[in-house]
Amino acid sequence: MGVYLLVLVGVTTAVTDAAAACAAWPVCGNGWATPESTIGWLAVGHRVAAVIIGLLAVVTLGVGVYEQVERRVLTAVAVGSILYPIQAAVGAVVAIQGPELTLSIIHLVGGLSIFLTLSIALAWSLETETGDPTETQATTTKPEPDPDLPPASEHDPDLPTDPRKRLIATVRAYIRLTKPRLMWLLCLVASAGMTLGATTSARLTPTIILATLGGGVLSIGASGTFNHVLERDVDRRMQRTSDRPLATDLVPVWNAIAFGITLTVASIALFAWINTLAAILGGIAIVFYSVVYTLLLKPNTVQNTVIGGAAGALPALIGWTAVTGNIGFGGLALAIVIFMWTPAHFYNLALAYKEDYERGGFPMMPVVRGETETRKHVIWWLALTLVAAAGLATMEALGIVYALASVIFGTVFLYFAIKLHYEQTETAAFHTFHASNAYLGSVLIAIVFDTLVI
Repeated sequence: MGVYLLVLVGVTTAVTDAAAACAAWPVCGNGWATPESTIGWLAVGHRVAAVIIGLLAVVTLGVGVYEQVERRVLTAVAVGSILYPIQAAVGAVVAIQGPELTLSIIHLVGGLSIFLTLSIALAWSLETETGDPTETQATTTKPEPDPDLPPASEHDPDLPTDPRKRLIATVRAYIRLTKPRLMWLLCLVASAGMTLGATTSARLTPTIILATLGGGVLSIGASGTFNHVLERDVDRRMQRTSDRPLATDLVPVWNAIAFGITLTVASIALFAWINTLAAILGGIAIVFYSVVYTLLLKPNTVQNTVIGGAAGALPALIGWTAVTGNIGFGGLALAIVIFMWTPAHFYNLALAYKEDYERGGFPMMPVVRGETETRKHVIWWLALTLVAAAGLATMEALGIVYALASVIFGTVFLYFAIKLHYEQTETAAFHTFHASNAYLGSVLIAIVFDTLVI
């Protein structure tokens, strides 16, 4: 995380022209003069931190050699240690010659490469230290669901008979069909997409904001409803979903279908009022989650979570498109962050509900490849998420608030992911799950803050 801090501060230094305020090496002026401005101190602080982190990297490599860690871990750390002085030399050239585009890209890629090598080493080290060597990793075996449900005549859900209680329960059931817990985060994703888009366009108006968020809420509701419809039989087999509205017959299937269609039409109509591209993306989001993910990916492949991450990434594009009318770098970069974050986030839920998913016949990562492999993938996908977030940081609209949010909450996320390796409990999995929510939420809020306030 020290290396990642250097990368984010380096990007912030570049986009704020802090390097130009201290265009010498190792400090300013003739090479040893102190900065004349506050922004110059940012560049100097970056260089001082680079020295400290470099020394820690040397110590890490030395400890690895002394402790005779396994070869793959030591190799990854050694690669990072070899890249580090090269990276520092490139940084010195950038400082002296100025932020030339090609060199700046090489400098950013080099820093992220070092970060990835250390992340890989960390994941392998944790796998060796905390993994179960006897755990079977069947990479192709799909679990069989529990035997078929009893006949319909034996299905006797406990439904309220009092008219008033039945009405309240029914209203709550329709709300639950829309999966409201997902709405706040996905609406925040769309909001971040809109504010990023507003940095390239002046079309961010209250009307567009309300229409985009309204269309998003309806789109999420439609997707959730169709998901309930298509998984109603499996939901009865799984403990955490057995009380869902369709699993308990509180809402008739055809009523739920009609409800989902109504939400879909209303959502696309709102998006279409903004622009055609937003409507197309909104329709794709509903179809992708309802059909591609629910029917094709989730019950058939262990990569369902990875590929299904595209559904959660689409609100970023919708938010950007609603403001700009096109698909641009900011929207795509934010969508990639969400896509990378999804496995690191959802694998924790899959660990917590492993038995439930196995009972339902879903080939989730812990069920098919084991818990050790899943925990390792949480670290890897978290690393990729942070790399994508660093790429997004190259936008001039984002500054120190975004950088600090990504570093601080990324560290918290990593802490709980490491803790999960040692504790290996349902509680630890939920803690990591909530830490992932905190990371994404804080980063999205930082994007909104940086683009609208600063």
